[in-house]
Amino acid sequence: MAESAELILDGQSISLPVIEGTEHEKAFDIGKLREQTGYVTLDSGYKNTGATRSAITFLDGEEGILRYRGYPIEQLAEKSSFIEVAYLLIYGALPTTAQLADFSNRITKHTLVHEDMRKIFDGFPTSTHPMAILSSLTCALTGFYPESLSPNQTPEEFDLNIVRLLAKISTIAAWTYKNSVGHPLNYPRNDLDYTSNFLYMMFSFPTEKYEINPVVVGALNKLLILHADHEQNCSTSTVRLVGSANASLYGSVSAGINALWGPLHGGSNQEVIEMLEAIEKDGGDTSKFIDKAKDKNNSFRLMGFGHRVYKNFDPRAKIIKKAADEVLHALGMQDSPLLKIAQELEQAALTDQYFVERKLYPNVDFYSGIIYKALGIPTEMFTVMFAMGRLPGWIAQWKEMRENKEPIGRPRQIYVGELERNYTAIGERA
Repeated sequence: MAESAELILDGQSISLPVIEGTEHEKAFDIGKLREQTGYVTLDSGYKNTGATRSAITFLDGEEGILRYRGYPIEQLAEKSSFIEVAYLLIYGALPTTAQLADFSNRITKHTLVHEDMRKIFDGFPTSTHPMAILSSLTCALTGFYPESLSPNQTPEEFDLNIVRLLAKISTIAAWTYKNSVGHPLNYPRNDLDYTSNFLYMMFSFPTEKYEINPVVVGALNKLLILHADHEQNCSTSTVRLVGSANASLYGSVSAGINALWGPLHGGSNQEVIEMLEAIEKDGGDTSKFIDKAKDKNNSFRLMGFGHRVYKNFDPRAKIIKKAADEVLHALGMQDSPLLKIAQELEQAALTDQYFVERKLYPNVDFYSGIIYKALGIPTEMFTVMFAMGRLPGWIAQWKEMRENKEPIGRPRQIYVGELERNYTAIGERA
């Protein structure tokens, strides 16, 4: 007999089926609750609400576990490439050699963007935040590929839009940076892999040869993999909710980019660097700021420590810490004042009882900001990098939602406004 829970309401017993996932997570199915009782549930922020059944990412915050399609993040970060992980997330299985080569080649062939895109870039004020440009130009892809608006695409058309988005987002992101600093735009190179090509478009100049640093490529590849998906977070849920209205892939991802832009979601690594720079400017005494963080009457917070989901060590942080050390040594920046401050803060978080008891360990944002800073990526571009990494997850979640034929999202509310009242003419109002 299937397991169920019993809800007693006004003397009536309501049976709620219990749903169990493959990792033994359990949920009450309240899909017919309003129909049966007239009641809805209230769960501000959806912290206890499962909005979908998904086979993409498993996350256990208590145990510090993150898996994509069943594969531990540790194995993927060590052995895989970002494009291979993108294929895994989107299509559900690791590709064969032939499948990966075909997928990579197709992405490479679509990295060029329409020349009219350059005119759109010119229309933005120089003060425009890169995320506003990224979101706008992602949505603008619907104008260049209007067939993407159809909810009844063939599998081949559906797949082409996925490849186009993965390909063009790196070019759009790099051009956003180049445009913001007044540098000439670099066209993509078909002889480079995805990550190397992005670094080339970001940092090369027509006047000199650009050398690809394999350590830097490897670190960026890891960062993109670690950010590729993270279950039903704010931006991912946004992509699924917008997509449930049969909005296009480009429009749905554009909405996800805007959600990620919010500083409570995608801006943490930028806040880490700003904090480290503020400590350096103040003289570099980390003990002073550690004491401020422990003072409940002080508003100062150490950025990049602890996580809303992980109640243990962020599994991604262990991986990226090693990559940060390798990058800083490869670039001759191991004596960086910011790195010294970061190391002192990290040591305090790992040994000071105040932080240990509260499990305020360094998270992935603490180390990713240090890497981006070392690479010369400006802080306002950090969230753009996050969006590039998260793109395969957004695509996979949107695709899963469509293939499952999930209904349009329509959350309920508890109305707490005025009762019915009659309209008063303007001359009669107090």
